[in-house]
Amino acid sequence: MSKNLYITALERRSGKSLVALGVMEFLVRNLDRVAFFRPIINQKKGSEDTDTAIHLISSHYGLDLDVEQMYAYTFEEAKSLVAEKKHDKLVEGILHKYKELENDHDFVLCLGTDLESDSSSLEFELNVEIANNLSCPVLMISNGSQGTVDGIVSSCRFAVESFEERGAKIFSLIVNRTPADVCRPVLEALKENLAGRVEQLYSIPYEKSLDRLTMAEIVKALDAKVIYGREQLNRPVSRFIVAAMNLRNYLPRLSDDSLVITPIDRLDIILGTLAAYRSSTMPNIAGFVLTGYLEPDQLLRNLLHGMENLVPIVKVSEDTFTTATKVEGIQNSITAESPRKIAEALGLFESSVDTTELRKSIIRHRMLFTSPKMFEFGLIKRARAHKQTIVLPEGEEERILQAAEIVIHRDAVDVLLLGRKEVIEEKITSLGVVLPEVKIIEPSRSDFFEEYVDTYFELRQHKGITKDNARDVMSGVNHFGTMMVYKGHADGMVSGAVHSTLNTVRPALEFIKTRKDSTIMSSVFFMCLEDRVLVYGDCAVNPRPDARQLAEIAIESAKTAELFGVKPVVAMLSYSSGESGKGEDVDKVKEATTIVKEKEPSLPLEGPIQYDAAVDATVARTKMPESEVAGKATVFIFPDLNTGNNTYKAVQRSAGAVAIGPIMQGWNKPVNDLSRGCKIADIVNTIAITAIQAQREKDII
Repeated sequence: MSKNLYITALERRSGKSLVALGVMEFLVRNLDRVAFFRPIINQKKGSEDTDTAIHLISSHYGLDLDVEQMYAYTFEEAKSLVAEKKHDKLVEGILHKYKELENDHDFVLCLGTDLESDSSSLEFELNVEIANNLSCPVLMISNGSQGTVDGIVSSCRFAVESFEERGAKIFSLIVNRTPADVCRPVLEALKENLAGRVEQLYSIPYEKSLDRLTMAEIVKALDAKVIYGREQLNRPVSRFIVAAMNLRNYLPRLSDDSLVITPIDRLDIILGTLAAYRSSTMPNIAGFVLTGYLEPDQLLRNLLHGMENLVPIVKVSEDTFTTATKVEGIQNSITAESPRKIAEALGLFESSVDTTELRKSIIRHRMLFTSPKMFEFGLIKRARAHKQTIVLPEGEEERILQAAEIVIHRDAVDVLLLGRKEVIEEKITSLGVVLPEVKIIEPSRSDFFEEYVDTYFELRQHKGITKDNARDVMSGVNHFGTMMVYKGHADGMVSGAVHSTLNTVRPALEFIKTRKDSTIMSSVFFMCLEDRVLVYGDCAVNPRPDARQLAEIAIESAKTAELFGVKPVVAMLSYSSGESGKGEDVDKVKEATTIVKEKEPSLPLEGPIQYDAAVDATVARTKMPESEVAGKATVFIFPDLNTGNNTYKAVQRSAGAVAIGPIMQGWNKPVNDLSRGCKIADIVNTIAITAIQAQREKDII
């Protein structure tokens, strides 16, 4: 089932609280542990007031969570991080808070920003980005109170397209506050225009009673002192009247649920209105706001004290005009102190929305892919725990500089950049990246250069290398960077954004070499699918491994999987399952499987096995019903490079999976290769992975 939902609005005053209440109502009825989360709130840091939506949901449903657990940033904090080009810090902070809730709850209901700021376009972008990074299905709300049917539909279609262009999926759209006479036409037009793109479409009619303020909201907004009638503060207010004229002229203007605003010394207005309130032929007012710096005099106190069941009477120190202006500017909302509004909102939602269908849709809905940011967040967090120094030989490449900025600002690793210093500094300036105190090394001018030349000569002279050859070779950034790792001046290296795999890996083959328990270097890809992370090996290095090498790849891949939190259940892939097939390729896989079982008897392993039997429980029950691995595999070992490389690319493109890699394994020290078409996020992930591998080599994790 899906573990989250992101509710976002297109316009201000769209009624997010009503929808959040409606969704929360059926979630808490069906799940044991439901959390509520607002990534960004429109609240000043340090404000004593709790965010209205957080207070409403947490109070009404008795959530056992502190307010600080239920949001990540204020809007001002988020805006500052965006202005400082610290998007990644913003996302990481949100992910950190979200993951704490996700780990302890069955479901997390997320509510987007309020769109109350002057930066509505920024808020729109933030909501899309946050929903994507939390891998949340999206429920969108539109405000149908203004505009024509065509205008409402056009606005909704544009919003859905905008989210889709950014990789998000709107699974449900609700047009709220819709005039009753256009509810059906709006819904029909939406179904016609968004067929096949949005699963659930609903229209909720405008309900005037939900737009009325309550006396409690007025008291809170005015910071008023309640003199009488505290138990009746939930009374609704339909309009307000400034009572400053003669009583005879004023009383005819009263209507049901009117709020009377009058100076505190107008005893005639106060007593005349209360007399009218007692009359069965006069309107039933909502309450009084008494204005002015004076305190209630003894005469007024005596008169009021002798009356029972008074409407709320509250006092403010401001003058009448200022108070009336403030009341006019109060925005109504559904609050925890408005039980009548909550009941009306839930009734309206449940009468307009098929909650059973919506619940089923939410629970079965999954994003098409696991968020790269979510995976990256876990990597960054682990890398930061024991910071390593990673050398990046391609310091003159723009993507490398941008990735370096991210990992440095996340305090994940220490970075060393190789290349021409003046070129790198010029690119840092032109790109506008901020790399505080980053160390830039030009190999031939380094204090270590001659030492590295001597070391390389000693290691490779048996191959006919001369000192001059060694000096030329060590001037290259990849050889120099690899030597830094070999000598312990760096903990790992990442290259390949502009260099071929051969140029990246060759130095490591020459003197980093494989561990004593490894005879070959191999690789894996992390395949982030919709509901899990799988490990594919080897899809990048060894063209036709023999049985012993294939066994080694399987063992190394299982270790890599475990290192990064994937429980290894290994499938040795072939074109046949069990004993059904024959041939040289099948025999190789059988032999490799036997070798792995001898070396790692406790490792869950099956082979030969076909991919469908390894990954699909239904197929597994038919083809290999006795297997403990079939249908549950997490690590997939391909028999050759041709099969592995094509399969990972097919899954990546066809299933919308995120492929992270290749991650090299088997080295004495970590050196990893990038694809020349890599994106900045790929580089960030690989740097973090390299740091974690370095931690393992040092036995500090």
